[in-house]
Amino acid sequence: MKFEDVYLSSLGTFVPGLVTTEEAVKSGWYGADVREASGLESVAVADSLSAPEMAVLAAQEAVRRSGHSPEDFSALIHASAYHQGPDGWSPAHYILSNTLKTPITAMEIKQGCQGMLSSLAISAHRLACDPRKSAVLLTAADNYSAPLINRWTTSRLSIFGDGAAAAVVSRRGGIAKLLSIGTHSAPGMEALHRGSEPIFPPAVTVGRELDYEERVKFWMEEWAKGNTPPMEHPGEVLQTALHEALEDAGISADEIKRVCHPSATLDALRDQFLDPIGFTLDHGIWEHTSKVGHISAADVFIGLEHLWSTRQVGPGDKVMLFTGSPGFEAGVAIVEIVAEPAE
Repeated sequence: MKFEDVYLSSLGTFVPGLVTTEEAVKSGWYGADVREASGLESVAVADSLSAPEMAVLAAQEAVRRSGHSPEDFSALIHASAYHQGPDGWSPAHYILSNTLKTPITAMEIKQGCQGMLSSLAISAHRLACDPRKSAVLLTAADNYSAPLINRWTTSRLSIFGDGAAAAVVSRRGGIAKLLSIGTHSAPGMEALHRGSEPIFPPAVTVGRELDYEERVKFWMEEWAKGNTPPMEHPGEVLQTALHEALEDAGISADEIKRVCHPSATLDALRDQFLDPIGFTLDHGIWEHTSKVGHISAADVFIGLEHLWSTRQVGPGDKVMLFTGSPGFEAGVAIVEIVAEPAE
């Protein structure tokens, strides 16, 4: 997808206090050998501050920075990966009520860690079709300090972090111009994320913990029995999405200055993502993601704000944002920085 005159007008983030992996090992939450192999230093932990409340804090910052007034906005799109609050309730409208306070549509995107990137595409389409409005507010937030999840052991590929990101997408300009978005999916891989777990009743309704490693173990046992998992390499799926994004942006991979990637263990980040698409750790934001944990859909937008606010990128630089979701689907956005942060 190629875009014209669509910008990230501003970004806002909320990252709570950090808990070190060293402290987690001493407390018995995280294995010492696992910590050593992961390379991860710390993770953001919000305790009882809810995901929607964190999204409000990030959104207020983004709206203030954007210069847009509430009447400029046509929609609010909230992305999440984990439970946000009471069943039958709308976190998106809670965020709207505590930010823009305008009677526009508010919706939630449940696409795992790719949700905010997909929201970016949806917002660009909406702006193209509604000339009366000039902005869309995006948010993403999760809090994994919940009883039925263990942020330290749920997945061997990452430690789940808490936090929020927000972005104002605009036709008026801003900090970065959206050049393109590419996506690709391998839907047969949905079974990998399901494992042997029944679809109904939903796990949370019967008090079952979220445990990705249990699902991995199921497929390893099936493989040993001769039942091959429906597997494609995530890096190859990502490469296809990247090729589409580069082609639509009209640039080559060597024109990408930096890469905003999800937080993952060092081996997973290299083997599953960076190496297959031909980028190194120096292109990425490991020095940032190794400290905050995997903040689901907000991850790469928090990373972009980090790169921009610390002046590691400037006007004219091309930045790639990539992430993925269960399913398996990969998404790539390419933006060009057009402004420097204020002093």
